[in-house]
Amino acid sequence: METSHHKNIYYCCITLNGINIYIYTSSEELLYISLKTPKENSDKFRLTKVKEDDPYMLDVPKQLKEYFEGKRKKFSVKMDLSGTPFQLKVWKELTKIPYGKTISYKDLAKKTGDVKAVRAVGTANGHNPIPIIIPCHRVINSNGELGGYSGGLDIKVILLTLEGVLEPSLL
Repeated sequence: METSHHKNIYYCCITLNGINIYIYTSSEELLYISLKTPKENSDKFRLTKVKEDDPYMLDVPKQLKEYFEGKRKKFSVKMDLSGTPFQLKVWKELTKIPYGKTISYKDLAKKTGDVKAVRAVGTANGHNPIPIIIPCHRVINSNGELGGYSGGLDIKVILLTLEGVLEPSLL
């Protein structure tokens, strides 16, 4: 992800449903969300200024909180996405998957115009810079198995359970 055209990048961390969510924005747009620790992401932003809880953080934390409370099914934030043309096409298709629904990697490949691009779709999915808001967690294997998730399979289960796709665990 190219970030050199941004003068400053602002950072905050919120914890929702036991998930640490690290949010990176410019003064106007959402750039990146990580479900990993900032140290694991430091290479992505080493040339930028990172400032916690800056007033320019937009309302991303508020919208994420509403999502985790079941009050928000769509997000309305300005995003600055950097990727290959194919990645951008996949991420655009991801935003069309409705809350509480899933799609297979194969069907997502069809929507991009190349039914044979299943692995490429999976790779683009794994490089999604804005998980949750661009709902890559809604993509599963054709056989109904969950497949992978860059934030960890445990988080994918939490998100799909929250959306009613999976039954809550009785544990």
